[in-house]
Amino acid sequence: MTHALDPQVETATLDNGLAVTTVALPHLHTAVCALFVKVGARFERAADNGLSHFVEHMLFRGTERYPTSLDLQTAVEQLGSSLHAETGRDRSLYQLSLDPEEVEVGVALLGELMGAPRFSDIERERALVLAEIDEDYDEDGVEINVDDVARGALFGTDPLGQRILGPRANIERFTEGDVRRHFAAFYGARNMRLCVAGPASHARVVAAARRSLAGLPAGSAARVAAPPKVAAGPTLRHVPDPGAQTDLTVLFRAPAERDPAYAALLALLRVLDGGMSTRLHYELADQRGLAYSVHASVEPYDDVSLLAVTASTANAKVTAFVRELLAVLDGLRGGRVTEAELATAKARYRYEALATLDDAAAMAEWFGGAALDRPPPSLSQRIAAVAAVTVDEVVGAARAVFTPGRMVIAAVGSLSKARVVELRRVVRDWA
Repeated sequence: MTHALDPQVETATLDNGLAVTTVALPHLHTAVCALFVKVGARFERAADNGLSHFVEHMLFRGTERYPTSLDLQTAVEQLGSSLHAETGRDRSLYQLSLDPEEVEVGVALLGELMGAPRFSDIERERALVLAEIDEDYDEDGVEINVDDVARGALFGTDPLGQRILGPRANIERFTEGDVRRHFAAFYGARNMRLCVAGPASHARVVAAARRSLAGLPAGSAARVAAPPKVAAGPTLRHVPDPGAQTDLTVLFRAPAERDPAYAALLALLRVLDGGMSTRLHYELADQRGLAYSVHASVEPYDDVSLLAVTASTANAKVTAFVRELLAVLDGLRGGRVTEAELATAKARYRYEALATLDDAAAMAEWFGGAALDRPPPSLSQRIAAVAAVTVDEVVGAARAVFTPGRMVIAAVGSLSKARVVELRRVVRDWA
């Protein structure tokens, strides 16, 4: 039985194995056509690291029907839309937001993009990707992207620790043959899902998919090994970088989205950072002035998730910031969570979940992107799961996640040797 909160979600599977999902949002005035592909840095060997992102870029270089990048972008923009694409660690996305009357044309464009890419102008695209990579390194070639430094420290040589953009040396040597090899390996119908969210007819979307995407090779669903167990921590990585502020990322390994404890993790997240009255902002920014802004988030994968705290703070305040952050985490795992805090966290979560019903892209991600791994819970199921979380479960989640052995801190900034020693002592002594 469908709950009143839940949109109508229908899925059909084409003969080649492509899943086609529609999320009915008749109250909206625009629609989203999103094609999700199970490919990213996590599926790459070290020698291929960065190739998924490079393939994404090369797909913009034209197709048989639209032979140049200008032809392709003109066709998209004539619909009033723009072609958005992104590569992550575990999936890639190709998305059009458009007038619902143009959904079938949008599906046809995605079919053209996937079915007849030219992969031309590789040197032009290589230069663009190398320029993008340069933003993450200093003039001596040292990596200064704090999020990537932290993930590399947490996962080591496991593919989850690899950079999405890959190393410069890989990009410099990738050939058109490498691009076509990677595309053939991962862009099969069984490794993709098309999701259309908005005021669109399921039957018409499926018919459009049959016309435009049924000819794709079936391929096979990509598989990946579970991430390794976390080595004993805590771990601190400092990367010198000139400037008045230090960027910080604090990572904890946490339960996967499919884990029964995930709802308690979401509640814990919002107790920690669910608005300006919650602990991170109020205690570290508002009351102590240790950072202008500080945020926490959960990055979910099928078999693990990461709870991340990110901030930028003055170099002189780094040690105090980390010390007070760890004290905040101590309070949570020590049981200092109130019923009122949890009630606020639940209300914030419910509102944010309901807001996705007004966001076609968010609905496409929920029922399309997440479904690459397994059927996602309905909106009402997730809201109910979080609503049922108790204070004891939040404290239990804090005790399970906020442990030294699960923690990595990356700091990119200009810290003196004495300050780094002091920071290491604070991190080492946390227990």
